[in-house]
Amino acid sequence: MASVPLQTPNPDTRVPGTPEWQLKLYVAGQTPRSMAALTNLKRVCETHLAGRYQIEVVDLLVNPRLAAGDQILAVPTLVRKVPEPIRKIIGDLSNEERVLVGLDVRPFTS
Repeated sequence: MASVPLQTPNPDTRVPGTPEWQLKLYVAGQTPRSMAALTNLKRVCETHLAGRYQIEVVDLLVNPRLAAGDQILAVPTLVRKVPEPIRKIIGDLSNEERVLVGLDVRPFTS
């Protein structure tokens, strides 16, 4: 799995003034946990950020040096680059509420 963008936002569907979400998912090969993280991330993005996001998958088995830039210590790790501030979520992203709160897509409710 190489570092490739998976979804490019369509400017025609973007609401003016809405931030573009740039997400980077670090994985180590095509393990079940890495594949689950990617599947879960795509589902969350299509449900809550449709047309406003870009996912880049970085396979650290192919490019291990790329881990240093975002200080990646565990995989899978999701990094929200834009909108700032940068935020990180570690794990398979199966808990949708935790992912939404971690990405600051919706406020935390108890």
